[in-house]
Amino acid sequence: LEDQESSGINAEYGDTSSKDFMIYADRLMTLLAEEALSKVPSIKQKDVLTPTGVFRGLEDQESGGLCVVSIVRSGDILLEAVRKLSPGIKVGKILIQRDEESADKRAVLYYKKLPKDISNCFVLLVDPMLATGGSLICAVDVLVDNGVKPGNILFVNLYSVEEGIQNVQQKFPELNILTLSIDDYMNDDKYIVPGVGDFGDRYYGTTD
Repeated sequence: LEDQESSGINAEYGDTSSKDFMIYADRLMTLLAEEALSKVPSIKQKDVLTPTGVFRGLEDQESGGLCVVSIVRSGDILLEAVRKLSPGIKVGKILIQRDEESADKRAVLYYKKLPKDISNCFVLLVDPMLATGGSLICAVDVLVDNGVKPGNILFVNLYSVEEGIQNVQQKFPELNILTLSIDDYMNDDKYIVPGVGDFGDRYYGTTD
């Protein structure tokens, strides 16, 4: 589990337009995607000969063995950041929604579409928010049912809370988690505090 420092963006909610939110979110997604790709096990150090000397660089030694899977819809934002940095990467989609009528906001699976050889891949599972952990646990269950080992999954995430992290690691202790921020707590509606509210609604401009 790693907690990366934020970029220092500071703005009041009422002062942040949908356009500004999207601009800053995309920047954060790119930084997070870069960090995630640097942690893929197949990425190894390699000496590269330049016109003036030798540079210690990086090389993907197992091309084709990497897949990015988004938890729709907010996860698609981070998925696209990964695809821009790694064109041609295999892509999977899992649609999970919270049951807002239930007290624990339980996760409900609606749809999945994964590469046929995903069991042979290292998977970047992406979703900006980790609150209760229900959606993440459901998504990992889907991947495990399709042959992916929890230790071959890196969950990439912007905002999380300790309670959700503990819920996930209790069931999947081998799962790798890369998060930008561990926030204070969840409120009674199971939203992250301070958080950013509903990330997808603010990014796509579908807030009430």
